[in-house]
Amino acid sequence: MTTQEQQVVDLLKAIETGAAEPVAAINPEKYIQHNLSAADGLQGLGALLAALPKSSAKVNTVRVFQDGNYVFAHTDYNFFGPKIGFDIFRFESGKIVEHWDNLQETAGPNPSGHSMTDGPTDAVDLYKTADNKTLVAAFVDDILVNGRMEKLGAYIEGDAYTQHNPQIADGLSGLGAALKAMAAAGVIMKYDRVHQVLGKGNFVLTVSEGSFAGKHTSFYDLFRVHDGKIVEHWDTIEAIPAQSEWKNKNGKF
Repeated sequence: MTTQEQQVVDLLKAIETGAAEPVAAINPEKYIQHNLSAADGLQGLGALLAALPKSSAKVNTVRVFQDGNYVFAHTDYNFFGPKIGFDIFRFESGKIVEHWDNLQETAGPNPSGHSMTDGPTDAVDLYKTADNKTLVAAFVDDILVNGRMEKLGAYIEGDAYTQHNPQIADGLSGLGAALKAMAAAGVIMKYDRVHQVLGKGNFVLTVSEGSFAGKHTSFYDLFRVHDGKIVEHWDTIEAIPAQSEWKNKNGKF
């Protein structure tokens, strides 16, 4: 683990333990918050944590990866109830100055028996980071934003695709069945814009904005790449509240 990856793991664990030392990783003069339930700055973070029922928080960070000044983590939480979350922290001059996240109520196992967090956790093929980020960015643009489903085979090979979305089975067949079921139910999922692509080795995280079932939505998708193909996928989907409900002015993205 890099120093900054460890700082993020320790900071997230402090939500559970109440330890004060890890908070020193945050710049007290500049902490831009994109969790819309929290006010800006350390004071906003403190107020959010103070609202948690005593001894209720549980935090198990399953994956953590650094990409330049960004560290992103995949965590199994009990945070106002069981949730799976992705957190992104931006470092500046050695301190955390900005935070984004995406939380979804824990569900599953999915039809193939996978949880929302199980599977490989260690990044490999670090020299392929840039190529893998390019591949995943192209996949999200082609398939999820523009719906060019005829190109799907260029990114995913048949049923050699492990799925952790709690509603979808493994493989292209599972994905196809889920999309067909959503269409039959009149549920539309649309990706409009990709805001961030972060990666380390064979793991790439994308942060996207769109709509799901008619609601303004934030999509965080984590992909694992092997030999130039996407072979595994984890995600969280969170509805974005009306701006009148935001506790900061920074927006979700």
